[in-house]
Amino acid sequence: MTSGTRRWLERATPLAFTLFAGLAGFCAYFSMYAFRKPFAAATFGVVEGWHFAIDYKIALVLAQVAGYAASKLIGVRVISEVKPAHRGAAILVLIGLSWLALIGFAMIPAPWNVAALFLNGLPLGMIWGLVFGFMEGRRTSEVLGAILCASFILSSGVVKSVGKWLMVDVHISPFWMPAATGAIFMPLLAVSVWALMQLPPPNAADEAARVRREPMDSGQRKAFVAAYGPGIALLVLSYVLLTALRDFRDNFAAELWTGLGFGKESAVFTASELPVAVLSLGVMAAVMVVRDNLRALLVMHGVILAGFLTLGLSTLAFQAHLLAPLPWMILTGAGLYMAYTPFNAMLFDRMIAFSGRVGTAGFLIYVADASGYLGSVALLVWRNFAMVAMDWLNFFVLSAYATSILGAACTVLAGAYFLKRSPTPTTSRSSEPVASASGL
Repeated sequence: MTSGTRRWLERATPLAFTLFAGLAGFCAYFSMYAFRKPFAAATFGVVEGWHFAIDYKIALVLAQVAGYAASKLIGVRVISEVKPAHRGAAILVLIGLSWLALIGFAMIPAPWNVAALFLNGLPLGMIWGLVFGFMEGRRTSEVLGAILCASFILSSGVVKSVGKWLMVDVHISPFWMPAATGAIFMPLLAVSVWALMQLPPPNAADEAARVRREPMDSGQRKAFVAAYGPGIALLVLSYVLLTALRDFRDNFAAELWTGLGFGKESAVFTASELPVAVLSLGVMAAVMVVRDNLRALLVMHGVILAGFLTLGLSTLAFQAHLLAPLPWMILTGAGLYMAYTPFNAMLFDRMIAFSGRVGTAGFLIYVADASGYLGSVALLVWRNFAMVAMDWLNFFVLSAYATSILGAACTVLAGAYFLKRSPTPTTSRSSEPVASASGL
């Protein structure tokens, strides 16, 4: 049975549909972060029962990232094959399981509660693909994808600010704080998932512009990778570097801000991320005006390259005392997310359209994500055992330089590869838009 809201969306103006769909996706993924990132607001100094060489917080981050990475590996198959009608229920069930794991984290003493963070990350890794499944394959997928990406840029700072507030002002312990933060966002999660389930599927005009989106079986996935392997490999390597550094900056923001002299200011988490979200949203949404799928793909390579250069040059300016700490953190965040956000939505959506192959961008997103979070684990292990004498801030500076240089090189090579690939006449340019709400 078609609901009244869905019927309204089918007849709505493009602007109304975009606002409704974008807000629903933004709120759904924003809410997910309330179950994933609040624990990063705590520093976990001396923890009773923890007597290991590895830092307790690094162990927590590694456990959650390991669960998240395993989820991404599982998601390569699950996200590419899941039916649209099942996405909403899957989001609610998976996030519910992650919240139960946070309760376990609070109730189980160290060191055993580290395992709860693994169980927390295990379901959450598939949420992005489920939410983005509602957004892809539309003629304004760039706008919807940019809004969705802005959610994880902004939400990470906001939920850490909420977590810090719960600890400092409400006096909730660092161990119960993550579950309490998640509970605060449960109503928003429920409403936003319901709204996503009301969205009509892409229409014929969308399919003509961006290729029909359907689940991909194993043979189709292998064929796509075989056809575009070198370009995909270079992009995935770039994404591994980005994910590792972005995750480090996100998980250890409290330590970085302490090193910069802002350790007791809860609002700094949000203040540093809000400009980043606005910048990334604007840059990515602007790609919508590029109708030619190859050109759009190359423009996104240019945006990614600009992000890598911003990361490196802003760090150089900070070390030369040309930038204060807050502007530097904003610019490093801007550089990271300018390069990072295209991978999570628009880049692979356009790659599917460029290829002319029926499929889903979720498959490529999860190939990149699975690799990226393995890189994140490797960076944390290296930090704890190989670079243990280096403080958090200097380690971040060194990693920013390495990421900037290597990532820029991989991006240039990937762009050259796709430039040499000739698009088919039917997929190189999108068709003219029609006045249909579901055809966004």
